[in-house]
Amino acid sequence: MRIKNQLQTQKSGMENFIKDIDFLLSRLSEGLSEKEFSELLRLREKLIELKERRMVNIAHSVMELIVGKHLLKKGYKIDVEFTLNSISCDVYGEKGMGNITVEIETGYVPPYHALDPQRYLRARIASKIARYSNFCSKFILSIPQHYLMPLEKIFLLPPRKRRKADLEKVKELCDIYYTSPPVSIEEIRNARIHSIYILNVDDLSIREVDPETYYEMYKNSLEVAGG
Repeated sequence: MRIKNQLQTQKSGMENFIKDIDFLLSRLSEGLSEKEFSELLRLREKLIELKERRMVNIAHSVMELIVGKHLLKKGYKIDVEFTLNSISCDVYGEKGMGNITVEIETGYVPPYHALDPQRYLRARIASKIARYSNFCSKFILSIPQHYLMPLEKIFLLPPRKRRKADLEKVKELCDIYYTSPPVSIEEIRNARIHSIYILNVDDLSIREVDPETYYEMYKNSLEVAGG
């Protein structure tokens, strides 16, 4: 009986996933050409396959498709959950000789980091910027509007102006959580973040801001909260 109930729960979860994805696609179809919409349908099939393998969830998949449409309208050929240099990218795009990687961050903290959530998120974001941005022409972080993502100030500076002491501090932070392989000083030194997408999932909109603007928003929010 227990196995039967588990199978029924899995089936129900899969049906709800497909239902939500299809409803989202019906909304995202507005303003798309037939060719562009066929690209979103291709991503739909990939996400459903990954859901069946328990590799994606609905919240993350929704944001991937919203970002996917945004990049399609900019002329990119796109994919989701794409492997680039052995790293899995949330949304990947190519246009001409350039490529773009968009990583979606929701602020999720695993239960085993319940006692150090802020430090964990700081390390997670820093390590992603350091690792991913070295393999693409443009690296972008995408967050839902309700999430205040921590961003290390060092990434606002050009590589030549990043002090050794600050590089080492970021490495020490990343080394607490990421050691296989560790994030290198050179990766941190050369890392770049080009933009941040702020997603309003309710109305399917994206606000693009530069890292400096986002950092000021982040800092001001912390001051208001007394952080």
